[in-house]
Order: sequence, then structure tokens, then C-alpha cells
Amino acid sequence: MHLSKRVEYGLRTMIHLGIARELGVESVSGSELADADRLPLKFIERILQELRTAGLVSTKRGKNGGYRLGTDPEQIRMGDLVRLIGGRMAPISCASETAYQKCTCPDEEHCGLRMLMIDVRNAVAGIMDRYSLAQVVEVTLRKMRRDGITPPLSHLGLASNANDNGKRKADPADGFLAGLSQLTSADENESS
Repeated sequence: MHLSKRVEYGLRTMIHLGIARELGVESVSGSELADADRLPLKFIERILQELRTAGLVSTKRGKNGGYRLGTDPEQIRMGDLVRLIGGRMAPISCASETAYQKCTCPDEEHCGLRMLMIDVRNAVAGIMDRYSLAQVVEVTLRKMRRDGITPPLSHLGLASNANDNGKRKADPADGFLAGLSQLTSADENESS
């Protein structure tokens, strides 16, 4: 799977809006979102407008105005974001469900490469559709806190440890999935 800059920037922006929400920040200006990852403001604003039209982002006018999540981050699947912003899960277009284009292969139906890439698409889509924006934000914040990194946009709201609740932090060598499994097991232990 190859993410376009548009999809990459859109995902980063949504993660930052999720972080802002977790930190108690009511709204974030477009320039603060663009500055958080050193992204082009005009590009981010176009993506935010599209996300606003889809109901995933809302705006607040006025002195402390800006953007905020318009939907509960638990309800936002990462795969849906990729598709909405214009990405495809398949590495090649002839294996895509949403952005299919015929390839140059003379026998697409029996093409081994296409069959393999359909499986790759299904695996990528399975992971992206399994996890919510809220889960990505939680694992991101846990890893930042563990490593002593100040979360982006934290200067706009509450202290960076506002939602830590004393839960176990992820191991530095772990990626998102390992961090998520630790989060799940920590939540199960707390409910016992």
C-alpha cells in the first residue's frame, strides 16, 4: 500500500485532532494543525473541508475557534479515513475495490500478481478497518508519555498526562499493534 501525501497528511491531522480532544483542547486552528507536523496550511485546509463535509470534523467560529472532531473517535475507523480522503488499500489498481483500474495484464482473471495483491489489499484493509482513531490516539499518547515527549498541541490545553490514569505504558520497541494489545490487557486487568 502506498499512501499519497493527501492521505498521509489527512491521517496525521485527524490523529492530532484526536490528541487535542484527549488533552482537553476544544478546538485547534488550521495553522496549529499544519505547524504540528510542518505541513502546508492550504493543503491541510482543503483536507479539513472535505472531512468537515463528511461530518468527521466540525468548526467553531470566533476568537478561540478552529477545528475539532465532529464524530466520536471510537466510531472513526482508520480504513474509512483512508478511503474518504482518497486512498486505496491495494498496492496496484487492478486489485482495488474502491479505485479499480484495468491493468496491462492480458489475462487479469488468472494473473498471479493480481491474486497476491488482492490478498495484500485484504490484509491491509483488515488492519486499517479494525482500529479506530481513538485507539491510534491512545497508543500514540502512551508512547509519547513513556518516552518523555510532549504531545503535539498540548500547549493549547490540559497537562500532557491528563488521561494517563496510571495505566501501564508500552515498551519502547513496540509498534502500534503491540501497544494496543498492552492497552487491552491493561484494561482487562483493571476491570478484574
